[in-house]
Amino acid sequence: MALHHEPVTAFRAQRGRLAAGGAALAGIGLLLGGAFLGLAWEAAASWEGALAAFDGYLLRVTRFTLWQAGLSTILSVGPAILVARALARHPRFWGREFILQLFAVPLALPAIVAALGVLALYGRSGYFAPLFAATSGDMWPGIYGLSGILIAHVFFNLPLATRLCLASLETIPADQWRLSAQLGMGAFASFRFIEWPVLRASLPGIAGLVFMLCATSFTIVLTLGGGPGATTLEVAIYQALRFDFDPARAIALTLVQVALTGTIVLALARLGASTMGDASLPVASRRALFPGAGEKVLNTTLILLALLFVAGPMLATVVAGLAADLVRLAGERPVHQATLTSFILASLAAVLCLMVSGALIMTRRALELARGARIPGFLERMSDSGAAMVLIVPPIVIGAGWFILLLHFGDVFAFAPAMVVAVNAVMAMPFAVRVIRPAYDAASARHEKLCLALGISGWNRFRLVDWPALRRPAAVGFAFAMALSLGDLGVIALFGSDDVRTLPYLLLQRMGSYRTADAAGIALFLAILCLGLMFIAGRLGKSRT
Repeated sequence: MALHHEPVTAFRAQRGRLAAGGAALAGIGLLLGGAFLGLAWEAAASWEGALAAFDGYLLRVTRFTLWQAGLSTILSVGPAILVARALARHPRFWGREFILQLFAVPLALPAIVAALGVLALYGRSGYFAPLFAATSGDMWPGIYGLSGILIAHVFFNLPLATRLCLASLETIPADQWRLSAQLGMGAFASFRFIEWPVLRASLPGIAGLVFMLCATSFTIVLTLGGGPGATTLEVAIYQALRFDFDPARAIALTLVQVALTGTIVLALARLGASTMGDASLPVASRRALFPGAGEKVLNTTLILLALLFVAGPMLATVVAGLAADLVRLAGERPVHQATLTSFILASLAAVLCLMVSGALIMTRRALELARGARIPGFLERMSDSGAAMVLIVPPIVIGAGWFILLLHFGDVFAFAPAMVVAVNAVMAMPFAVRVIRPAYDAASARHEKLCLALGISGWNRFRLVDWPALRRPAAVGFAFAMALSLGDLGVIALFGSDDVRTLPYLLLQRMGSYRTADAAGIALFLAILCLGLMFIAGRLGKSRT
């Protein structure tokens, strides 16, 4: 009897999962397609203006985007190699685990909070301003412009690149280190023959990832750019819509941005690099390493300098935030409203992210089981890579397309909640898929035949079989997606208004009105919320079985 009903049960189970995956892909297609429809609609109506926007300004903005991304990559990856090697050469010392945990904090810190921390240290009124003024003999002008962008990008990407390089170095077999010790190889010889071949294989992917993050940076350039001379494509799109209201120019900028991002993502795929910046580290193995006294001093200096550089903006954010009138801020109605709005929108975005990610994961697994040894079909490939392909279209580009499209249907700012939830959910999908998919595939491999034999499918299968295995990974993905949504400024910068304000948008408003003390207090609050969620996600991920 079980054999008689097995094909029917399998068909029904597969049909349900295919329907869910199809709906998820349709939703993603609607979000991206609507953005491009808005751009195409406006381009058709004012194609002459769009063509005229391909001018010297666009060339200058594109050149600066690539220039600052290239410099940021060099300044981040170059020192990261030295710091990672220093950490790898000393796998056991007091405080090493703390340093690695601290290097993970910038990955969770909202960009606008980090920008405020950089300003608190190096700005015109920053803690280091008197020292810089005394050194130069003149008043310190601040770091707005290229210098501020580079410092902030290195703050974010030096720790990431260090962790990725260290992860590569940790893959070196212990046998090679024992052999190098037996041969009496010094520091330079060990680097040349053992460490550099491993780093050389991973560096293109690491550098490409950092370059993409810097080329698509929006919040850092918006807050620290300081003028037309330091504007990237994404910031220029925002300015064209919110300040100049020049849709034709926004279209030209968007097309160039999509082409640039697509090229980078495809290049990363060819290099085999992850576009999600996973910097999880294996446990350092016991290795036969005997660094000399000079090398110990050099490595200690490198680690301390990197530690001070990364910890400085964080500490400045805490100090500046504590110096603000936190009691007054806690009683302000705009802060209450922005906090409530942020939590509601971030929660909805996280729930939607999990639903869409889960549907794609289940669909991919069902199609994989159905095809057997045959070549994957189009739907399976889309279910597999659809989450990562959304990274080709940055949030500001999606927001720009929908902003132009919704102009034809009434008050564009009334659509702010829906746009923030949808875009943030889609942008968090690659991370959620990375966390949930291994657990679901493992559970499916264990229970698929049993479910088919017993006729368990649909809601009953999810409740009794899938959910116990997915509960903890789903919690990790939810916390991660919510933290990303809480700190995001991309879409809300376009659609935000006094009626719909999130904490990052309120922080940007206070910075724009030169209420720096209030901005520092809000930044501290926002940082605590996001880091708390990331801490929860990290703890759940470590205790996952």
